[in-house]
Amino acid sequence: MASISNIQELAKNDKEKQTMQVDQNLEVEIVDYSKRAQWLRAAVLGANDGLLSTSSLMMGIGAINQDAKSMILTGTAGLVAGACSMAIGEFVSVYSQYDIEVSQMKRENATELEEKKKKLPSPLQAAGASAFAFAIGAIVPLLAAIFVKDYHVRLGVMVSAVSLALLGFGGLGAYLGKAPLVKSSLRVLIGGWLAMGITFGLTKLAGITGLSMVN
Repeated sequence: MASISNIQELAKNDKEKQTMQVDQNLEVEIVDYSKRAQWLRAAVLGANDGLLSTSSLMMGIGAINQDAKSMILTGTAGLVAGACSMAIGEFVSVYSQYDIEVSQMKRENATELEEKKKKLPSPLQAAGASAFAFAIGAIVPLLAAIFVKDYHVRLGVMVSAVSLALLGFGGLGAYLGKAPLVKSSLRVLIGGWLAMGITFGLTKLAGITGLSMVN
């Protein structure tokens, strides 16, 4: 009887160990997925920012200058400046977080400091990802406008391309954030239209007012 009880106890312990191992594996997978989702969502937001800021700049310069070259140069400058700004801002932000967490580990006398430091976010990786995501978004209006000579057609093509991209980025962001797909996509689209429309209108007004004052 004692041996049977021992066998049953060993079997029970093995089963518990297997269950704990499965739970640990599942926990690791959930954590990894969560980290990936955060990175993807940040990339989507960066791309959306690049798309909207660059297209608004191009619409603004297009309000007072119908020359395609001026719009393309403005969009290119916006892409480069925005990507650099995003990279530097993200680098400084993540590096500050990195320093704070390392200091906290040192205060706690962490025995595995180097191992824990490897799990912290990389400032260079964050900077590169932000700049790349911004550039991906910013290149959409540039590609939409660069091959179209006619001014009005160029504006129409650019707004159409940007609108489709806004819907796409808005839908992807909603999917990653588990938000309502249609509602979130439309919110991003309408917000983008407002940004481009306000930039175009105010720049047009400023151009007319400035020209009147000069004359």
